[in-house]
Amino acid sequence: MGDHDEGNSGEVRTRRRGQELIDAIHQAVLEEVAEVGLGRLTMEGIAKRAATARTTLYRRWNDPTDLLLEALFNLYPVEKPSPQADDLRGDLIRALRLLVEWMDTCSGRAVCAIFNDPGCDARLMQALSERVFTPRGGTFTQTVLRHYAANGYFDSGLITPVVTQIGEALVINMVTEQRTMPSEKDLANIVDQAILPAVGYGRHVCDCRSRRAHLRDLQEE
Repeated sequence: MGDHDEGNSGEVRTRRRGQELIDAIHQAVLEEVAEVGLGRLTMEGIAKRAATARTTLYRRWNDPTDLLLEALFNLYPVEKPSPQADDLRGDLIRALRLLVEWMDTCSGRAVCAIFNDPGCDARLMQALSERVFTPRGGTFTQTVLRHYAANGYFDSGLITPVVTQIGEALVINMVTEQRTMPSEKDLANIVDQAILPAVGYGRHVCDCRSRRAHLRDLQEE
């Protein structure tokens, strides 16, 4: 066989296989939903953008939503906190920075398009939560907070839905309402003034190891 296939429309498609083809399809569905919205997202449109056949898509995915959710899961980033859990403030700032960077990617723009689309219903939002956000650790700062709570720096009961969403909500508000991308100072202010106080830390975070030892002493008394 040659290196190219000709589709029914006469257009020439490059022959790709395996992960290369899947990556191209994932990229195509994210670009497509960001451009046309959920209501006009079709297998035909995705296949055309990916330069492949619709039958190729249907062999793996049931419908455009199924394909979209898989693409978002694969490209949704996860913050990796400091292994020694000794830089809570820095890890939280890095988590919010990762969110800002992700919002300017193809998958980030696709999620924004989904949230802003009038056709986005409760079932899709639930599917996003169950198949994308929750398996990837929830919100960006939630991954960090759970890591430090598991290492004894504060009570895990403090990690409420409000606490895990406040940082992301403030960042998204700046982007969508104020039409500006948060600066490093903005991210630090969000961490210092909103997230850290919520888990019992002041603006100037003490040494994490000392804080953990102090908490353990209190628990043993």
